[in-house]
Amino acid sequence: MDQITVYEKPTCTTCRNLFALLKDEGIDFEKVDYHVLGLKAEEVRDILAKTGLSAREVLRKREPVYKELELDKRDLSEDELVDLMVEHPALMQRPIVLKGDRGVLARPVEKVREIL
Repeated sequence: MDQITVYEKPTCTTCRNLFALLKDEGIDFEKVDYHVLGLKAEEVRDILAKTGLSAREVLRKREPVYKELELDKRDLSEDELVDLMVEHPALMQRPIVLKGDRGVLARPVEKVREIL
């Protein structure tokens, strides 16, 4: 069975709700606090490929850094957005769950059932 990996921020309410759901289902998973550990560009690209989402689709538009960088006004390439997520991990939505070659942005948390 494929390992389940959750890219999260421990203080995030949605992440905590996801953990409760997975625990209630008896599902083991690995947590990755990408805010502390950071991510490499290859890891971000892998996450995007497995979820089928674009870099723009996983941007957290309410983050202060999103506004500071005026990302809503800039026409940036996929690679430029990936580089910004590497530099500013808070820009990436959470929680993101990967299992094998599939992934999902678990918002709402019930979306995780799509890959279980």
